[in-house]
Amino acid sequence: MAKWGEGDPRWIVEQRADATNVNNWHWTERDASNWSTERLKALLLPVRVEGEEGMCEVTEVSKLDGEASINNRKGKLIFFYEWAIKLAWTGTSKTGVKYKGYVEIPNLSDENDINEVEILVSLAKDEPDTNLKTLMKQEGAKKIRDAMKTYISTLKTEFTQGMILPTVNGEHMETAPQVAPKAEDRKTAARSSTAPSQSKSIGVKIPTCKISLKDTFLTSPEELYRVFITQEMVQAFTHAQATLEADKGGKFQLLDGSVTGEFVDLVPEKQLVMKWRFKSWPAGHFATITLNFNDKGGETEVCLEGKGIPASEEERTKQGWQRYYFEGIKQTFGYGARLF
Repeated sequence: MAKWGEGDPRWIVEQRADATNVNNWHWTERDASNWSTERLKALLLPVRVEGEEGMCEVTEVSKLDGEASINNRKGKLIFFYEWAIKLAWTGTSKTGVKYKGYVEIPNLSDENDINEVEILVSLAKDEPDTNLKTLMKQEGAKKIRDAMKTYISTLKTEFTQGMILPTVNGEHMETAPQVAPKAEDRKTAARSSTAPSQSKSIGVKIPTCKISLKDTFLTSPEELYRVFITQEMVQAFTHAQATLEADKGGKFQLLDGSVTGEFVDLVPEKQLVMKWRFKSWPAGHFATITLNFNDKGGETEVCLEGKGIPASEEERTKQGWQRYYFEGIKQTFGYGARLF
């Protein structure tokens, strides 16, 4: 497989203002290396696990060597990625003793199944043996593998937008298989194109589904509600740039633009209703997310209901909310552990 920059120049088509690449016939190539570097760091740095022995967390991405690219030939996307990664981790025992170690991932690449990728956990030189190493090797490695799965998934969804079909007036068309129209349909379309245009819309009908999640946080509804509507607090638990206007009709952008939406209704301490979407969803499609905050006496139960989720995105959306919202809030603000 040709690496980035090594494709045959006769087949490479540069991005042009008129989006010329008829029927996606020519070879187009996009470098995903810089995007991948930032994405992998954002996914790996929040990794943290707890057990009877104590807590382990990734503290640094000390090495991230490699490259990634995507190629399009005749409408088929071909992915290339190859990374050598080294992480630093710190373990803290129940008694407060700290240990340092490393995680090495020698070959995260498209040639290996994600479940076969090696994750090597070790302690730093001169560190005494500890059960925290076992915790990191077992539970920590699982979370690291999940992070790599998410990277591969988003590489194949978010980053590929616009590679198959050209844009129309700046709006990305959905990359779905197209069927050649029948002769009668072509004639009808030709007649319609000469008539005065009343309205214009771009999009396709997609199957959708509902999701529901429930979690408990060791804080008050007032405080937890504030976490969801305060920009600085959102940036803290997502570990990424965010902008939001916490008013009815106010817009928001999270995870460096990967998530966007609008506040539909806000009932302080009780409920948040949002129009919400992943960047990779079909253009203009939003789901409706409702968060209900229930006071449980010293705890807050959050019930999430999502409607209009693209059926193909059901599991990813549930995992995203559980990981980046619920788990992120607990880990950042300490709402997941009781203090005695």
